[in-house]
Amino acid sequence: MGDRGTPRLTADQVVRILKRHNFSLVGQSGSHQKWRNSVTGQQVIVAIHSGRMLPLGTMKSIIEGSGITRAEWPD
Repeated sequence: MGDRGTPRLTADQVVRILKRHNFSLVGQSGSHQKWRNSVTGQQVIVAIHSGRMLPLGTMKSIIEGSGITRAEWPD
């Protein structure tokens, strides 16, 4: 777990969570993937960097942008 309850996850872990919440890949530019939920219209960008933990600011942005409650993200 990172700063003030923000989880430290890899991009692969984030993608698995997004898929469970009906997000689908809608585009990619270089190492950045765009994921969108067709029901809610919410969209997030995930930087894919092999096995490295995503920075805290990036994780906070993904959590806020996804609309997935904090409780549904692993610690």
